[in-house]
Amino acid sequence: MNVPAVSELAPPTRLLLGPGPSMVHPRVLRAMATPLLGHLDPRFLELMTEVQAQLRAVFRTENPFTIAVSGTGSAGMEAALVNLLEPGDAAIVVAAGVFGNRMADIVGRCGARAVKLEVPWGQVCDPARIEEALAREGKVKLVAIVHAETSTGAEQPIAGLGELCHRRGALLVVDTVTSLGGVPVEVDAWEADAVYSGTQKCLSCPPGLSPLTLSPRALEAVKARRTKVQSWYLDVGLVADYWAEGKRVYHHTAPISMIYALRESLRLVLEEGLEARFARHRRHSAALVAGLAALGCTPQAQEGHRLSSLSCVRAPAGVDEGAVRRALLADHDIEIGGGLGPLAGRVWRIGLMGESARQENVLAVLAAIEQALAKQGKAPRPGAAVSAALEAYAKT
Repeated sequence: MNVPAVSELAPPTRLLLGPGPSMVHPRVLRAMATPLLGHLDPRFLELMTEVQAQLRAVFRTENPFTIAVSGTGSAGMEAALVNLLEPGDAAIVVAAGVFGNRMADIVGRCGARAVKLEVPWGQVCDPARIEEALAREGKVKLVAIVHAETSTGAEQPIAGLGELCHRRGALLVVDTVTSLGGVPVEVDAWEADAVYSGTQKCLSCPPGLSPLTLSPRALEAVKARRTKVQSWYLDVGLVADYWAEGKRVYHHTAPISMIYALRESLRLVLEEGLEARFARHRRHSAALVAGLAALGCTPQAQEGHRLSSLSCVRAPAGVDEGAVRRALLADHDIEIGGGLGPLAGRVWRIGLMGESARQENVLAVLAAIEQALAKQGKAPRPGAAVSAALEAYAKT
């Protein structure tokens, strides 16, 4: 067999301002280079306990069951749903973008019945619609909803939904993949039962783990199952004993270097302070949106419900948005995202998440987009975007 020669790894240095992954702090990269311990080594088990405490602080919860699932945010989504749903159960799913629809798909794969509440992409769901669906459908096992819809840049209000669901005997499942660590997430105050996230967004850690927290109510539902969880790997009844202090029963080989990385990224989050971190995201998002408006871009997400961690904006009329993204990558080493589903070819998704949420990054991407638009003869006066962003910064 002829094996082709492979050169030394030397990927280009990019400024990651897409929908994920985000930029990673050098301290996190150094943590990943730390020598390995065994996944049952006493010191590594101590590190797991530390990570659990950090995650509780960031999730703002006292839930004992708070872990990092070995897998990306999609693994957290699947873990939350396959553990709570059994064949024949009914689940209400708010489908306001790609990831709400993905939840509905997983519900069906569990053999459960998905009751989809379709919402126009970029809009949020009125809680009254959820209450009406709960009353109409009778016995419902859970309501699943995305807090930060990555495909549209919309932030769904969650406060009050937990109480609403519990009043009707349902659990509340919340996707916080693009919000945890950048936008307020209040698991206990929301009375949410299963909340998951991903490491590669506002936590600014490489992809590979999915923080997950389950309420005591959710764990009771798992214990009351009549059938086995369809996934052995994601069965929280089995995984729990590995993460439970005092037990630490082997389930699978944990991604040790990723646990190191998550521990360090959470240290950075908590050192900065959650409120300061949320304010930083809001400040840079406001400047970005002001600069994009000067270029003729309009937000896709509903007024008053726009994410500060990710802006989804419609490209200016007559612009080849894909050509702009390609020019940013080729000429400036800057990555931004395009649209998904019905928004493909129409929008840009620009992430200011975690380490990516910096003033120099906002000004760099705005200047680069302006240059790319100029190639298409679509740019406004030179420097308009950066000037608008600087004016927004001056107001904060």
